[in-house]
Amino acid sequence: MSVSKSVSRRSFLRAAALSSASAVLAACSPAASPTTAPSGEEAPKAEAPAGEKITLRLWSHQNPSFVAANEQLVAKYMEANSNVEIKYENFPYNDFITNIQTSMAAKNEADVMEMFGSWVQSYAKGGTLAAVSDIVLSLEKAKQAYYAAPLDGYTWEGKLYGMPNEYNLENGAVLINKRMFADEGITSPPEWASWDDLVLDAKKLTKVVDGNMTVAGFHYINTDGLGFLFWEGILEKGAEYFASDKIHLDFMTPQAEETVQWFYDMANVDKVVDPMTFNPNSNWVGESFFQGLVGIGFIGPWIVPEGRRNYPDFKDEWDYVSAPYFGSERKFAADAGWGKVVSPNSKSIDESWKFAAFTALEQANARQWNVGTGTVPALKAVAEDPALLNEINWLGPSLKVLGQGRFVGTLQDRDYVWVNVLSTHITECLQGVRSVKETMKLMHDEANAMIDSKIKS
Repeated sequence: MSVSKSVSRRSFLRAAALSSASAVLAACSPAASPTTAPSGEEAPKAEAPAGEKITLRLWSHQNPSFVAANEQLVAKYMEANSNVEIKYENFPYNDFITNIQTSMAAKNEADVMEMFGSWVQSYAKGGTLAAVSDIVLSLEKAKQAYYAAPLDGYTWEGKLYGMPNEYNLENGAVLINKRMFADEGITSPPEWASWDDLVLDAKKLTKVVDGNMTVAGFHYINTDGLGFLFWEGILEKGAEYFASDKIHLDFMTPQAEETVQWFYDMANVDKVVDPMTFNPNSNWVGESFFQGLVGIGFIGPWIVPEGRRNYPDFKDEWDYVSAPYFGSERKFAADAGWGKVVSPNSKSIDESWKFAAFTALEQANARQWNVGTGTVPALKAVAEDPALLNEINWLGPSLKVLGQGRFVGTLQDRDYVWVNVLSTHITECLQGVRSVKETMKLMHDEANAMIDSKIKS
């Protein structure tokens, strides 16, 4: 079984939204809204003064679980604010992006938008987002309330331009097939002291029949995974992927080359994955794992509810467990994740920010959104609540590492770097199209040519 195009988290969720308008990832249990923010500071008041009716528009993409979570919070807010009406519109993913861009040009976008955090800086730089008022939430208080990795994506030149709901990470954990582990006598959950230990187990799990790999012991060759593992390898080996000017990228360091060489060796020396059969375009890890074709899969925790929903008949026992890391401590880069931003053209900016804070800053509501969408919390108080695992029971490994991540940074065009540069060329390298050294030079030149083009324009 294979997919016909390069798959990333957002493209997969986009397809899921198109396949079922009514499906949800997890049951959502509404909780009463607290009167204080997680830091103990007074939260923005939910009650608006009586008077003229205020109408807000909220836009989001059309993933079913996100829609359901937002609908519940919209209803909850309007119930507490009788003078506020929120008109919620959601769009297929591609239409959502187009609508944002064209409406911003015409200055008639929605008052509140659910935006992917790694886009926020580019919109803020272009003057198309409102900065958060210090009365609602100062940057210093935001730093106390949110993890740095998601929050930093919502800041630009010392100002806050939104509130993150989600900490979007791929690092820190992997999927394992417990049935395969048991068949090979491998301890589950594993206690890998290093990546070498994981590879040793992966070699035992790999299956080849008549020269064809039928089970990949360790499948890491996917669009998101290659990028996130690349950043992690560079950082944990003691280097930096940004050049000294903090604008361009530096892929010519020994640490960057060592990381791609590691990718190459796992595929072509250890042979724990066949890059021709298992890659971003064929047997994508988020599907092939749940088809019994993968022993260990590198992918973020967001896939767990999707796997449960899309493959209810998958009989193998499986788990999401902690992954090893290079060096003395784990260091990784993460996207900022989904959150709420406000239009500078809104006629009700104050109310818009109150609603954004209601959904992303008030602990019970933020928790409700994370449980409903099956996502990792950006708000520290939600992630640090032990009871969260009663409702999102697979997040344990991810919650342990949230303080060790950083925002990936300003890449000018995030998707171009991730897909066109990293995923495409690293996969080609593993498939023998060019050498590791040639790949490093090609990625370095292409990424920085794009950056130069963006800066000039």
